[in-house]
Amino acid sequence: MNRGELYRVRGPEGDPKRQRVFVIVSRQGFVAAPASTVICAPVYTTRHGIDSEVHVGVDEGLKHASTIACDLLQSVPRSALTDYVGALSREKLAELHFALRIALGVD
Repeated sequence: MNRGELYRVRGPEGDPKRQRVFVIVSRQGFVAAPASTVICAPVYTTRHGIDSEVHVGVDEGLKHASTIACDLLQSVPRSALTDYVGALSREKLAELHFALRIALGVD
C-alpha cells in the first residue's frame, strides 16, 4: 500500500453510492506504519474546475474521466482498501501535492 494508489471501497460510510474509488494521501511513513486507517481523498466523476482537484482517468486505472476531491479528505479503514484500481504517475502525484496544499491552505 502506497501514497497515490487508488482503491475501490465498497459501501463507504456516509456515501450514497455502493462503491467509490479513493486515493491514499497519507504520507508514506504513516502508510507504512501499522495504523488501522489512512487518510484518503474520494474520486468523483463531477468536475468543478477548482485548484484543489486533480483530474484522473484511464491512465490511472479508472473507466472514465474523474476528479480527486482534495477538499473532502476522509479517514478510511485499511481493511476497506482491498480492490486495487491503479496508481498516480509521478506527474499526477505532484499535482496531488499541489491540490492538497490548496485544500489545506498550506504554503
